[in-house]
Amino acid sequence: MVDISQYSLLSKIDSPIDLKRLSPDELEELTGEMRHFLIDVVSRTGGHLGSNLGVVELTIALHYVYNAPKDLIVWDVGAQAYSHKILTGRMKQFDTNRQYGGISGFPHREESEYDAFTVGHSSTSISAALGMAVARDQKDEKHRVLAVIGDGGMTGGMAYEGLNNAGVSGTDLTVILNDNRMAISPSVGALSQYLASIRSHLHFEKLKDGMWQLTERLPKSGKFQKALRGMDVGLRSMLVPGLWFERLGFRYVGPIDGHNLTELIKMFRWLKTASGPIVVHILTKKGKGYKPAEEADTNFHGVSKFNPVTGPVKDKNGQKTFAGHFSGELLKLAKKDERIIAITPAMLEGSELEEFQETLPDRCFDVGITEQHAVTFAAGLATQGLIPVVAIYSTFLQRAFDQIVHDVALPNLHVVFGVDRAGLVGEDGPTHHGAFDLSYLRHIPNLTILIPRDQHQLILMLNAAIKEINGPVAIRFPRGKPPEFSITSGVKNLGSYDSTTNVRQAELLRKGKDGLIIGSGILLAECISAADELAENKGLNLAVLDIKCVKPLDAETLMVMAARFSLWLTVEENVLMGGMGASLLEFISDQNLKVNVKRMGLPDSFVTHGDRESLLKEVGLDANSIKQSARLFFRKTSRLSRKKSKAEELEV
Repeated sequence: MVDISQYSLLSKIDSPIDLKRLSPDELEELTGEMRHFLIDVVSRTGGHLGSNLGVVELTIALHYVYNAPKDLIVWDVGAQAYSHKILTGRMKQFDTNRQYGGISGFPHREESEYDAFTVGHSSTSISAALGMAVARDQKDEKHRVLAVIGDGGMTGGMAYEGLNNAGVSGTDLTVILNDNRMAISPSVGALSQYLASIRSHLHFEKLKDGMWQLTERLPKSGKFQKALRGMDVGLRSMLVPGLWFERLGFRYVGPIDGHNLTELIKMFRWLKTASGPIVVHILTKKGKGYKPAEEADTNFHGVSKFNPVTGPVKDKNGQKTFAGHFSGELLKLAKKDERIIAITPAMLEGSELEEFQETLPDRCFDVGITEQHAVTFAAGLATQGLIPVVAIYSTFLQRAFDQIVHDVALPNLHVVFGVDRAGLVGEDGPTHHGAFDLSYLRHIPNLTILIPRDQHQLILMLNAAIKEINGPVAIRFPRGKPPEFSITSGVKNLGSYDSTTNVRQAELLRKGKDGLIIGSGILLAECISAADELAENKGLNLAVLDIKCVKPLDAETLMVMAARFSLWLTVEENVLMGGMGASLLEFISDQNLKVNVKRMGLPDSFVTHGDRESLLKEVGLDANSIKQSARLFFRKTSRLSRKKSKAEELEV
């Protein structure tokens, strides 16, 4: 629990109304308290730190000038909204941020009336804010609508779609471009370079008003005026910052020092009186006010618990994550095969591709927050005989669904997807849980879907996806480190590395006679644990099958299992609708098999945020829940089956 009494000003703010009572000097003091509080709490709970330290002044100025919740502030993506949450009545709860049962790490409409839009994915703010502004106009209301977007978010195509529509709308809409030169990794692309050119020519801004005044005073006669118009366009292109935005229909203001609270307040007061679409270019520094974060801003985007004196320390000797094994093997393969190209949509660090980029910089592409572009870019590479590997989070890949279907699967191109963060990801919550990828990928023709249970299978699957399987392949793996499997009656050592293994063939991991548990991925550890406990304490001996390849299914092995076991329990870390269990039900129906099936998986609802252990327990996918469900299903169904057989005998 954080002692909030040490924050003399911050502890007294329950809403933006309290903020408006502070003097200019107190507001400056508040920025220091806010940063200290953020470092204190995030060091205890983990979370997004660097981006939030960078927007302290901006957030205070917004809530000091505007009248939220009547005025609507849309945050993009929300990883910069901690100060907003603290100033809008959630300071006392902030030590529960991202914790199980606590407040969300992102703005959420159900959590607070001050959260105008539920967010978690990037580049949505301008479109959402435009919708709100048009709704305001339709209802003849007078409040202001603002979108706060980072320049990382501006790499996303949806942001351009929003700008394109908003610029011609004529409606009152303010877009605040928080330019900290970073997304999670350094911002990439032409827009980032354009903003950099504006930053490097700040004195040009002072010329803008003077230029307009000069051209208005010059003679307006004939040929001179015609020549002047052409010269004016050229001069403006060279000298006026933000002309690109102005040509889209926005009035451009900036760039402005985002850490000068006095200037920000002055500027926002003026903006409240301005009309039409406006882009305000704010310059901030990620990690501002905390030296370790300023010096290592990428590492401070998202952090686990850390010592605030020394900052987070990378565990160099710890066990590798699934992403680390994937990227490490990918680099080994790429060194031997020049056709292999790595692609990531702004998740270079998250996908652990830093070493790949350092070693093979010409074959590693961070394309920014552009999931749709990333997939079709990969498709273009594949048409020319290269082998693109797209490292992407499950929850981000869903943004590129049409591109997977139309641009990759339809022409049956050899594109490999490393679908990271599949299943429950923990504290980032429902916007980041990889709960749907099996459902949205499984029905796509030509696509192979593989699910490794550990790092050894992951390596085998990546090799097979690149060397053996023609067409698109998705390898689905979770966040974090591979589990340690413990088996008391297994048929083989699960930690063995067998390069001859067929990654598309289902594998019996545990022998049994009373029924079959079918699982995939790291949940197999929970399945095996449950089966071992049931065998030891309840006399129920269950077999465990690793499905490994969800599409296409291993029909031959499944037919053998159906002949041996009439009771199947399926366990998966995906929603039940359209998932692995659903594919097995379809198989049973198509083959007209006499098999009773019970499915366990994620519910038809959005799972909250929290530690993985608590979430697995909540959704009933921990070892104990699997054990209880298995005991009830196999015992009860076996008894019913025996009664039915007895009745049939009597009838005969």
